Parts: sequence; structure tokens; C-alpha cells
Amino acid sequence: MAANNGRIHVLITSKQPVFRDGLRQVLDAEAGFEVIGLASDGAQALRRVRKLKPDIVLFDLATSSGADRETLKGLSSSPSVRTILLSAVPEERVMEVLQLGVRGVISKQSPVPVLLQCMRSVMAGQYWVGRDSAHNIAGALRRLTPSPQSPPKARNFGITPRELEIIAAVVAGRTNKVVAEEFSVSEQTVKHQLTSIFDKLGVSGRLELAVFAANHRLVNAD
Repeated sequence: MAANNGRIHVLITSKQPVFRDGLRQVLDAEAGFEVIGLASDGAQALRRVRKLKPDIVLFDLATSSGADRETLKGLSSSPSVRTILLSAVPEERVMEVLQLGVRGVISKQSPVPVLLQCMRSVMAGQYWVGRDSAHNIAGALRRLTPSPQSPPKARNFGITPRELEIIAAVVAGRTNKVVAEEFSVSEQTVKHQLTSIFDKLGVSGRLELAVFAANHRLVNAD
């Protein structure tokens, strides 16, 4: 959460003034939340994110058009900013937007308590899809991925037993700090081990690792 007053700082992006202002009033009336800025499109959102440094960006996908992909990548370029899409994203696009850095996807028609729960879950390091938090990223992605006719043959990709334990911890949503405490090593050691895992599997981050683990059944995500 924001360090200066303990509240979650929010930037709302939507081209609809009535929606923006209404959502701002709703959030400002809730303890623990503070709307620090409004934006009418993706370009304005990117500028205000750099200036205001919100904790969460609520991004109405109806805001813009073909620039959405680059906008979402830009919004997620700062690790301290978490983007939540206010849209009914088709299931086939959920994995795509998550890989672009989005942390939550929720319908604009959702009740306010569900939106607040979504925001709190995302702030706690979880992902949110629809009406549910995804404590286990791989499990959530697997539910959205069509099951193959036959399970893929098991491969270890050169992964050691300890690295497999770290993969399981990552896809379960644990942070580097928690993983380090669990295995009684330093966070730097966990970072080095993750880098080795990324290199072996040809992935570039934790979410891609979760997708890879789900697709290749590296860990039990049920």
C-alpha cells in the first residue's frame, strides 16, 4: 500500500466522465482507498502514472482502441503499479492481457464489494480473474487453457529438484522473500536460482514461468 498514509492510491482511466466521477466518489468513500488521479485515455494514463505513481490503475478497456496492447505494457513497466482491467475480457484473451502485465480482470458490472476485494487481492500480490482471486497462477491459467487430448510427456528441461520446488513456490504466488525464508537462503540466492530457471526454460519472468509450468505440467497446480 501507499507508504505515506496507508491507503491504496488509485488512478481511474475511462473515456466516460460520468463513470470516472462516479467510481471516484465510490472509492473515496471507502476506508483505505484514495483516488489520486483521473485519465481519459491510455496516453494520458501513462503520463499520470509517471507523475502520480499510483498503486493501482483501473483501466476501462472501452477507453481506447488498437493502442491497448502498448498502453498495458507501458503501465506495467513500473513494478509498483498494478493494472486492473474493467472489462469483460473473453477467456481466450485473458492469458494475453496477463502476459502484458495486467494483474486483474473484472467486469464493470461487478458489485462494489467485489471490486474492492479484487483491488485488495491484487495489492496482496495475487491475480484476479472474473470474480475470483488466483492464489495459484498456474492453476488459474490451466483452467483457461484447453486441455490437450493426451497429457504431454514428462520432461524435466534440465531442472533440478530444488529448482522444481522453487517453481512450485512461484506458481503458488509466493514472493522471493517468502521463498527465501522457506528454504533458509537469501533473497539474492532465490533471484539467482530464478534466473537459472528462466534461462533453462526460455522464459523472461514469473508469469511466463507459470504459463510454462501449467502447459508442461511441471508442478501440481490443482
